[in-house]
Amino acid sequence: MILIYFDNAATSGKKPESVVDAVANALKNFSANPGRSGHDLSIKTADAVFKTREKIANFFGSQEPEKVVFTLNCTHSINCVLKGVLRRGDHLIISNLEHNAVMRPLKKLKANFSVAEVSENKSETLANFERLIKPNTRLIFVTGASNVTGQILPIKELGDLCKNKGILFGVDAAQIAGNRAINMQKMNIDFLCIAPHKSLYAPMGIGILICRKPLENTILEGGTGTDSLDFSQPRILPEGMESGTINVPAIFGVSAGLDFVEKIGIEKAYKHEFELLEMLYFGLSKNPNVTLYTAPPRFLESVPVLPFNYKNFDSFKTAAILNKNGFAVRGGLHCAPTAHKALKTGDFGAVRVSFGLFNTKNEVQSLLKLINSNNFS
Repeated sequence: MILIYFDNAATSGKKPESVVDAVANALKNFSANPGRSGHDLSIKTADAVFKTREKIANFFGSQEPEKVVFTLNCTHSINCVLKGVLRRGDHLIISNLEHNAVMRPLKKLKANFSVAEVSENKSETLANFERLIKPNTRLIFVTGASNVTGQILPIKELGDLCKNKGILFGVDAAQIAGNRAINMQKMNIDFLCIAPHKSLYAPMGIGILICRKPLENTILEGGTGTDSLDFSQPRILPEGMESGTINVPAIFGVSAGLDFVEKIGIEKAYKHEFELLEMLYFGLSKNPNVTLYTAPPRFLESVPVLPFNYKNFDSFKTAAILNKNGFAVRGGLHCAPTAHKALKTGDFGAVRVSFGLFNTKNEVQSLLKLINSNNFS
């Protein structure tokens, strides 16, 4: 049985051959620790890594490649921001669609935060954030798009609000980096947290954090290859946030993934995925046994993610049936209980289908044929 992969919101299920080749090239020809040794191979590797920082900075509208930090994953990047920015007495605002990558660090920090409700109306959403601003509000941090509902938040408008109010602005771009254009300068984003293994088609096990403003605290200290006589962690970026050996093969994969997405074009990639989302949504909407939890997807306002449930089935049961029939989807709460609370699915979760560039309309038709059949069980 050929597996049809519809779990791209978790990680892109297929990687381009160029990414696979880039990782292999790093392992074969660049297996030296960048920034640690003075020999030719180390210098060559450090140069290749810096060129990738430059490529990332250009792709996301940052003018400073040295502010591009490689982390373990997007969750690590988010932790760096929340724990590196917030001080005692600070207040922050988040949305009601946040992932546990945000909620759990805030719990650990015992942070003082308010939750703004995200509406389908952009103006209402902005008003909901603005009314929560206090004199001690230091940061607004939001997901770029919900990994449960697929709704894209008004990032540019929220960035403008933060700029006008003198507030720092951070974005969890796990679901939008690679399928929506992001320009940190134009959107006034101070901290961008990226999961390149999703819509940038890079390997798993690497994250990116781009900083426009310095972080006051670090959450990981150690060797950086600089100022080794000083036991204090250096503040200069990127070294100050990259203690230990960085994942060079994955960085090469990120570089190739960026090239892949740029060659196709973000708008073209998004249009393809959105067409699949529309096909699935309207195909399921005709089935009385299926419950859909979102309004019909809107172009440029939804990423290719769709939650649903079948009859009175537990979402895990539906996902298991689909898996048995060759479809990889995800059931449950998707590490985002606040989003499920907003959908009123907090007790039972939802089945999530999420698309990538390698998915096809024929695959969506096959899924619809199975779910809409009389013997789906």
